[in-house]
Amino acid sequence: MNFPKTQHWQPALEGDGFVEGLADIQQCIGNILSTPIGAQPMRPDFGSNLHQYIDWPIDRARPHLVRETVDAIRTWEKRITVTRVAVEQDASAKILMTLFFKLANGIEQNMEVRP
Repeated sequence: MNFPKTQHWQPALEGDGFVEGLADIQQCIGNILSTPIGAQPMRPDFGSNLHQYIDWPIDRARPHLVRETVDAIRTWEKRITVTRVAVEQDASAKILMTLFFKLANGIEQNMEVRP
C-alpha cells in the first residue's frame, strides 16, 4: 500500500486511496461548498449557504453565490486565497461556478463547482 508523502492528505471520496496536494485542496473546497451550514452536528458552522440561492434567477443569485463562496473558503480553507468567482448558467440552465485561487506558493489554479 502506498502512503501519503505530504502533510496534507485525506481519503479519496471517489475511488480507493487518498488525495494529496492540489487534489486534496479541491476535494476540501468541494466538501465546504456542498455542505449546508448546520448539517454537521459536531461542526455546526462548517459549510456554506450556497444551497439557499440555487433556484433564484441567475442575475439575482450571482452576488450571493460569490459572497457565500468567498466567505466559506476564507473561513475553512486557509491554504488558498480566492481571487475570483465566475458564476454562469450552462446549457441546461444549471449554475456553474468557476473558482479562481492562488496556492500558498503563488501558483494560480481554478476549478469548476456545481452548487
